[in-house]
Amino acid sequence: MKPGFYLVATPIGNLRDITFRALDVLSSVDLIICEDTRVTGKLMSAYGFKKKMQVYNDHSTDHQRESLIKAVQEGQSIAVLSDAGTPLVSDPGYKLVRGAVEQGLYVTSIPGPNAALPALQLSGLPTDQFSFLGFLPPKTSARQTVLKKWEATPGTLIIYETGPRLLESLQDMRITLGNRDAAVTRELTKMYEEVRRGTLSDLILYYSSKGAPKGEIVVILGHAVAEVLSTESIEKQLIKALDKMSVRDAAEMVAQATGKPKKTIYTLALKLASSKK
Repeated sequence: MKPGFYLVATPIGNLRDITFRALDVLSSVDLIICEDTRVTGKLMSAYGFKKKMQVYNDHSTDHQRESLIKAVQEGQSIAVLSDAGTPLVSDPGYKLVRGAVEQGLYVTSIPGPNAALPALQLSGLPTDQFSFLGFLPPKTSARQTVLKKWEATPGTLIIYETGPRLLESLQDMRITLGNRDAAVTRELTKMYEEVRRGTLSDLILYYSSKGAPKGEIVVILGHAVAEVLSTESIEKQLIKALDKMSVRDAAEMVAQATGKPKKTIYTLALKLASSKK
């Protein structure tokens, strides 16, 4: 093979989603660099390949990166893989590719699976214009600051998230961007693939009740829309919540879902709870 770096997209779940060209490259390169040799090893084993593998991730040193560039300069072909999906997209590799380009080395992409576009397709939201935000910061203040920058951006937003952080992230989206139409997709291409659609308030209520989901998650947010939230719709949410939880917990959950003041929602929840007795 021609000496250079081959950026190879690999399945995000279903191993049969790999391309013929990707298999050709993986069977022919001198070295495979990846985030985790155990994960990539399973893929290689599934297709009967035995190749030299080396870990390359966000913790790799400048020296490791320079050694890989030197290897290509000396005539080696190297495949660059992430654990799943398309390398460099919210995954390691940017600095390596940048360094290779600066040295005038051959770099090419072997396109294929990723999580962002299938999630967009399945969301039921507009696909004509979209922006990819990747992973949001883990802390609320930083997350809201980032989201605020996208408030006026036209088109659909694509966001990667983890299960444990999903609920807080949805709440910050609701507070910062308004009650947009949205979809939460998880485990795409796998046996337990799921797409849950609704407004951000709907999704907040659902995950507040059901708990954190498992698996890889992509959140899709629709356009900003003018929102008129009636007292009647808030009451319906509270009545539904009061069937399963205390007044305080129901009020807190609905306040988070609607963006309304907690004190106002708590007062309404007390009134509704009293009328049920």
